[in-house]
Amino acid sequence: MKKAATLAVIVAALGYFVDIYDLILFGMVRKSSLLELGVCANLAKDACTGALTDNGIYLINMQMGGMLVGGIVWGMLGDKRGRLSVMFGSITLYSIANIANGMVHTVDSYAIWRLIAGIGLAGELGAGITLVSELMGAERRGIGTTVVAALGVSGGVVAGLIGGAFPGVWHPTWRVAYYIGGGLGIALLALRIGVAESGMFHATVAKKHVKRGNFFALFTNKSRLLRYLAIIFVGLPIWYVIGVAFTFADRIGAGLGLDPAPNPATSLFFCYGGCTIGGFACGLLSQYLRSRKKALGTFMALTAGVLALYFSIGGTSLTVFYTICFFGGAASGYWTVFIGTAAELFGTNMRATVTTTVPNFVRGAVPLLTLSFKSLTTSIGVVNAAIAVGAGTLVLAVIGLSTLEESFGVDLDYNEE
Repeated sequence: MKKAATLAVIVAALGYFVDIYDLILFGMVRKSSLLELGVCANLAKDACTGALTDNGIYLINMQMGGMLVGGIVWGMLGDKRGRLSVMFGSITLYSIANIANGMVHTVDSYAIWRLIAGIGLAGELGAGITLVSELMGAERRGIGTTVVAALGVSGGVVAGLIGGAFPGVWHPTWRVAYYIGGGLGIALLALRIGVAESGMFHATVAKKHVKRGNFFALFTNKSRLLRYLAIIFVGLPIWYVIGVAFTFADRIGAGLGLDPAPNPATSLFFCYGGCTIGGFACGLLSQYLRSRKKALGTFMALTAGVLALYFSIGGTSLTVFYTICFFGGAASGYWTVFIGTAAELFGTNMRATVTTTVPNFVRGAVPLLTLSFKSLTTSIGVVNAAIAVGAGTLVLAVIGLSTLEESFGVDLDYNEE
């Protein structure tokens, strides 16, 4: 079992690495790809800025919408057909879509393939974390999920280097960058052949009376629904930091008074560098404290503190801004413990459904966050709009965390009624 668990951790970590690479690559190449597709043709500078923002939000919303749909589909399949089937199927679809992303010539075709890529990406993390959680012992599974999520997040750093985080330094074209992601996904399929399925899943399958992968069962029991909503709320600030504060760093940075404005690709590079370190730190803190809730609460407080610095002194200089991006990534690194906690809160017959849908509902909330940001910008300005949206996610996260029970070391071998 130890060998099986180790292999599962390695393969799940590499799968999440590829997942994050693509997810963040779009943020890196958003401007360059849209410019090449002619979004700013014959437009004045101000009109071009608006067009890039509007089309960027459109594509992000398509991608995250795909992840929302994919999270439900892959999650249910994970509980009905097994964790491994999702790990294979999701990476296959993602790889095809990623290669196709490099071949688009219109914004609409770009949007379609971002949607399909989002569907493919949605299954990877949840299936991997579920499998690792079920293969490892109660005391050690937190270490396994920490390695998966924290190493996987480093895919964002690679995406930054390849996607042009540092202007003036050679990097491949945005099309080639997508081809690289698709190639990595295809290569990963070969590594998954020797991975073992979860024994808990097989045991549940043998119990014919147990219903598996019923997504709608999450809404038929009040206690289960509140647990589900609470853990989703806990993750919202993470994707506010990534999907709003740093993805639109150019607009917000300009609003803070920076000229030239920050490069979103560089901002995300430093953010994901911080996420890698923060992911390990939060996971290890959780093991040390023997508490998921205390580790989550600590890093949520750090996220709030870094955001306060972001809006108060982020406009001092680009150096200060990018330094804050790094610490913002580190503080929001609690994604690692967040996903592991989701797996620990529900029974085996619904675990993959929950662990796959929860992160994708959080990421799928990005369209609501970006649309709220865009809507508020017209009335209260870019900076105040970003502050308002960020504050809202933090309030919901605190409410969610306060209602959750501690899940460290709980026995996972049970089914939801």
